[in-house]
Amino acid sequence: MSEVTSFTQRAKASLREELLVATTALLIEKGYAALRMVDVATRVGVSRQTLYNEFGTKAALVEAVALRTTAEFLDGIHQRFDAAPELLDGVRAATVFTIEHARENPLVAAALGTGPAEDLLPLLTTRAEPVLRAAADAAAEHYRSRAPWLGDECVELLAETVVRLNLSHLVLPTHSPAEAADQVCAVIAPAIEKYSSSTME
Repeated sequence: MSEVTSFTQRAKASLREELLVATTALLIEKGYAALRMVDVATRVGVSRQTLYNEFGTKAALVEAVALRTTAEFLDGIHQRFDAAPELLDGVRAATVFTIEHARENPLVAAALGTGPAEDLLPLLTTRAEPVLRAAADAAAEHYRSRAPWLGDECVELLAETVVRLNLSHLVLPTHSPAEAADQVCAVIAPAIEKYSSSTME
């Protein structure tokens, strides 16, 4: 019975991934407004009801795509922090990676561009809470491990600040990734030092 259950779970996960991949491609081609659930279902070869059963609504489907894309970023961020000798080195490497990867990722690049997918930009701005929270939580995890003397409130503030600074450089790309990382570190380094000093007094 467990083998049957395991197979069913794998099949369900595989179908979900196919639906997310198809939705991503259609979002790049058409943008949010022109995306139709029936087009996603047709591309994968399932019924529209199957798609609705899995995600419920178009908004939930697109949010799932956004979180899937975010997870790919987070994997890269974790790798950069793990390889960095110091916290600030991790912040710099993670910022460079975030900006470079965002510019190379077809979906994010499309959302930041001027084509049909530019109507996805709110997923990075006004409706970005799930994405921002996931990124801030990932950053906070590394801040705690590298600077355990900082309290939770300080860690969460620092992490959210870095994430929001990264986002501003994505939305308004006026600097190279390395220059943007230097600016982020110039802002965050004094804050880390201040909070570190106050907690050690």
